[in-house]
Amino acid sequence: MSYATVFKDETKLDINYTPSKLQHRNFQLKLLNQYFRHAIETPGKMTQRVIITGKVGTGKTVLTQLFGREITREAQRRNINLRYIHLNCRQNKGSFFLTLQQIVTQFHPTFPKRGYSAEELLQALIQILDTQNVHLIVTLDELESLIQNEGSEPLYKLSRIEETRPKTPRRLSLICILRELDWLNKLDASTRSTLQSNIIQLDAYTKTQLKDILNDRITLAFKPGTTPVETIEFAAELGTEEGGNARYAIELIWRAGKYADTEGDKEVSPEHVRRAVETVYAGIRRDEIAALDLHKKLFLLGISRRFQLTKGAYLSMGEAEEAYTIVCEEFDKKPRGHTQLWKYAKELSNLGIIKAEPSTSGQRGKTTLIGLPHITATNLETELNKILQHAKRG
Repeated sequence: MSYATVFKDETKLDINYTPSKLQHRNFQLKLLNQYFRHAIETPGKMTQRVIITGKVGTGKTVLTQLFGREITREAQRRNINLRYIHLNCRQNKGSFFLTLQQIVTQFHPTFPKRGYSAEELLQALIQILDTQNVHLIVTLDELESLIQNEGSEPLYKLSRIEETRPKTPRRLSLICILRELDWLNKLDASTRSTLQSNIIQLDAYTKTQLKDILNDRITLAFKPGTTPVETIEFAAELGTEEGGNARYAIELIWRAGKYADTEGDKEVSPEHVRRAVETVYAGIRRDEIAALDLHKKLFLLGISRRFQLTKGAYLSMGEAEEAYTIVCEEFDKKPRGHTQLWKYAKELSNLGIIKAEPSTSGQRGKTTLIGLPHITATNLETELNKILQHAKRG
């Protein structure tokens, strides 16, 4: 039985998906390739150690995975036996032993899981590389876990192992991924000096960059015409507010698409994105809304109702005021003036219930734009109706 869906291929939004090209990380990819040119031009002559650092969602993992895919493909073209292995230290519980065990079993799946120390596993790995004439690049993702759990010793051994065998080909190179460079301060001076020569810093994505990334993924993942510009803008803005987090923005779009499918909608709207946000965050606390004075609640009620009549991600201040006036008539209350409502908007924005910001230069006239970043309009209206009815009965 077939059913309607906005998706063309939702796997393109999966956290483990590695695209064929990376938006706004081309320079860093070229730099990685420069650092590891020796691996395909003069294999065995030297090893390399690189640190990649940046906040969550800045593309550290996908950058190194794409690099690994490209360099192994080029090595294969040149008949060079080069392997790339990407490991997550947190998934290995910050254990050097489990990390080495995972590497060794990539070459020998039946290698015994007991009876070896970490030191013996490292020696076994080097022997395997020599025997099979393999050159290996290992990426240690979320390296913080390994440093926190075992300190300098694992990195010292990995980075210095080749120095103990001066007359043999150099086979083991490292890429280390850290969110903060401050973690290097927890290493001893010798290990730190070995690692911190080549550092690639990934800055947070801007809103414009996130829009480019989302447009790329949406083209691959969604059917044409199912994701309006307003929806993409909104998801990109939310990703920007989360520190330029592309992973978060992509996840929001995927979840929003799921809600669109569930509700039988042909388009992914900003309201679907708000619903997606609620599955990541707890949303707005009921007691925060209940503590607001009456006219702030009425103002919010008007906003929530107006959002349900529009597909836009934002309302103008004028639209919010009109909706508020209608609600005041319903509750038989005299509406407050423009200046007071502008103050309400700022106060509610400071509380995180709405978002209020000046319009951009591309829009006609200057006004305040109002958004709902962390709660759906329908849920906000339901919550406000419950609170207002309870107050009326009290």
